[in-house]
Amino acid sequence: MNMAPSTSSTPSPNPTATVNSGGSGPPSAGASGQTSNSSSTNSGQQQQLSGSNNPSNDAPVSPERIACWITELLSSNTRENALMELSRKREKVVDLAVLLWHSFGSVAVLLHEVISVYPYITPPTLTAQQSNRVCNALALLQCIASHPETRTLFIQANIPLFLYPFLNTKSSTRPFEYLRLTSLGVIGALVKTDETEVINFLLTTEIIPLSLRIMQSGSELSKTVATFILQKILADDCGLNYICQTFDRFSHVAMVLGRMVLQQQKEASGRLLKHIIRCYLRLSDNARAREALRSCLPDCLKDHTFDAVLKEDQSTKKWLSQLLLNLESPVAPNTANSQQQASGSVVPQQTQPASPLGMG
Repeated sequence: MNMAPSTSSTPSPNPTATVNSGGSGPPSAGASGQTSNSSSTNSGQQQQLSGSNNPSNDAPVSPERIACWITELLSSNTRENALMELSRKREKVVDLAVLLWHSFGSVAVLLHEVISVYPYITPPTLTAQQSNRVCNALALLQCIASHPETRTLFIQANIPLFLYPFLNTKSSTRPFEYLRLTSLGVIGALVKTDETEVINFLLTTEIIPLSLRIMQSGSELSKTVATFILQKILADDCGLNYICQTFDRFSHVAMVLGRMVLQQQKEASGRLLKHIIRCYLRLSDNARAREALRSCLPDCLKDHTFDAVLKEDQSTKKWLSQLLLNLESPVAPNTANSQQQASGSVVPQQTQPASPLGMG
């Protein structure tokens, strides 16, 4: 089996890993989020990558054709085209995830495609063609992560861990940004379902520090998806308790959110600001975190700095008002003590060994 990914000059037409852009999910994670010289160029890339100008993408696909492409994954000679076609059609085939998971060798092939680009991460030499091909594989992994029948199997196999080297990259070139964004889409698909099993799994990994790093230095779209992942982790009681358990964890999250708010003053993004506010609002549900937020919440969230940005977003305005109301309410000593015992404290405690990425 050839270990080097193809460097074909024909890029994949749809190597995106998307998460629903509605109220419960982040925006699409795809190449359309990359830096472009003009909005028209960016729009054209999005249409090309989504296949919106290709009527064949909307045509029904026969089960025989899907089975043929899955079989073709096993051959290095036919794999690249099979990855591209299955990625294009993944939203048209309801049980594609089940077919992939239970087909001999299919998941192993997808993981092979992921691992095969590791040598191109350091030094950062990944090409656009290599990035497109592995993103097709990641899109199929997201399909598996999204399906209720394969989601648990997906995390039990620790497959998300294979994506973390991509999230840990620092290169700002388009192939790497594209790779990070598509990998975030896979994690976003997992957390979108609000399942405690998924959150508990992620809490045993480095997803929080990895997300925080991207929230500080990624593109706007990557920051938005990473913040959405943090928001979903916080939405679960286990995630909130974990982050508020030690001062180091809470302060790291609060520091990153604060920096992002200050950046929003210079160049505001309504969808990113929405997820930032949701994170703050959820943190305010923890009594000790709420007490800390009274002194560290950025002033620009307390005045009318973002009124123009949130003018048409009534939901986010409501969440911001609720956040400010929560911070105005005094914390009863008995309530604070009982919640501290139940869910941990954000005040300094005995020093614990730091994780490799700096989170306590």
